Amino acid sequence: IVVGNETTYSDGQGQTRNVTDLLEGAKKANVVLEARQLAMKIFEDYTVSWYWIIIGLVIAMVASLIFIVLLRFLAGIMVWVMIVMVILVLGYGIFHCYLEYAKLKGEEGSDISLADLGFQTDLRVYLHLRQTWLAFMIILSILEVLILLLLIFLRKRILIAIALIREASRAIGHIMTSLLFPLCTFFLLCLCIAYWASTAVFLSTSNEAVYKVFNESACPFAGQTCAPETFNASNVTKQCPDAQCLFAFYGGETSYHRYLIALQFFNLFMFFWLVNFVIALGQVTLAGAFASYYWAFKKPEDIPAFPLFSAFGRALRYHTGSLAFGSLILAIVQVIRVVLEYLDHRLKAAENKVAKFILGCLKCCFWCLEKFLKFLNRNAYIMVAIYGTNFCTSARNAFFLLMRNIIRVAVLDKVTDFLLFLGKLLVVGSVGILAFFFFTHRIKLVQDTAPSLNYYWVPILTVIVGSYLIAHGFFSVYGMCVDTLFLCFCEDLERNDGSPERPYLMSPELSGILLKGTLEPSQSTDSQG
Repeated sequence: IVVGNETTYSDGQGQTRNVTDLLEGAKKANVVLEARQLAMKIFEDYTVSWYWIIIGLVIAMVASLIFIVLLRFLAGIMVWVMIVMVILVLGYGIFHCYLEYAKLKGEEGSDISLADLGFQTDLRVYLHLRQTWLAFMIILSILEVLILLLLIFLRKRILIAIALIREASRAIGHIMTSLLFPLCTFFLLCLCIAYWASTAVFLSTSNEAVYKVFNESACPFAGQTCAPETFNASNVTKQCPDAQCLFAFYGGETSYHRYLIALQFFNLFMFFWLVNFVIALGQVTLAGAFASYYWAFKKPEDIPAFPLFSAFGRALRYHTGSLAFGSLILAIVQVIRVVLEYLDHRLKAAENKVAKFILGCLKCCFWCLEKFLKFLNRNAYIMVAIYGTNFCTSARNAFFLLMRNIIRVAVLDKVTDFLLFLGKLLVVGSVGILAFFFFTHRIKLVQDTAPSLNYYWVPILTVIVGSYLIAHGFFSVYGMCVDTLFLCFCEDLERNDGSPERPYLMSPELSGILLKGTLEPSQSTDSQG
């Protein structure tokens, strides 16, 4: 590649550059143009498929609601049906990937590796490669084997987890409004996102147009800022007749413009704080409602008339400070993680391996810290809802209560979380498969109704992500209910002994399985000691 039979050229600013720099610039410009074309095609796909996407999300909502209602009455059967269906859905995915892999055998260009192909804006190209379907098949097979192994090793604990889910179903059955509470949390989160986005846009567009003096010949004013309105009447044109006042960039040279990035970070910090506060408010409200069910001596006679609204009012009136403090700690850690990602992005071109290693270690540590704080905050908010203590006291009591019951936490509570995750996976997988067959025109009844798309994966991925968020909203109520009942169960075991003077407040059905699975081993150990 040459410019005028030369491998170097002048860039017009007095510098000599290599033609490879020109080639790299052309490649980057081509990537920008291809990305713009990709964005336009994606936008076109959304314009012709948005109503079908909404229908898919409505189907996901109805499926999640039906699943939750059935779980209320048929908890044991639904859990096993859910396990079998998840295994079958993953099995079908493996079978479909194998069919596509075998069908591409012998076709021209199908044996090209992903590394040789590189990044392509038209993602349909990857579906014509055997290696793509082989990778999908391997990933689904690993996931299938992991789920089967977990089910084999945890088969006895699944029965106990089903009892806890059945008890959670009873609690939700007495507090049906809890299923609609995620809509309130979602609305508040939308307000937080809107506030952050509008503030970020205002900050990013608050820059001013900066004009500077440009001159082809030597000029003492070259590079200085200027005002286009008064430039022709200034002394610059008298000393430098060919000078021009041209637009340079958007920005500013005031203190406000110099610290604009700091204001953006502060806006991001406030966004994290508000989002964590809204999530904490939802957790305390649900925990307060389900705790009132557990600690009712006679169920459902002793349950308050409006437990969800009562818990919401208590959270706003008495626990706002605890929620704000817990959210603040989590927001600080999240902002530190963002700063580390920003530094990692800025230091990508650096060759200092020690700095990269330290930065990687810090990112890993703060990721673990954030996960631990989310777990601790969740249980601390449950203790806040039960006892009304401040955040620090509740976090300490929750932590030591969980440590005293670490085996139950690791086995029982996490098995229940795993079963609820399978429920979300079932809803998302079913709706995703339905969307795949619809948008790829493989359903004969509606083959002519499906829109023609540039990339059929655009609405499919949108439906899958939206279905997961919807399913997560419904199943998060179950998750919070299970965590609250489990913590109340551990507290009940320490406060009471089952005697007539201090009877257990758990339901007879729950005590029949949980006490059999958790107390008898400890009692036999004590008797042997």
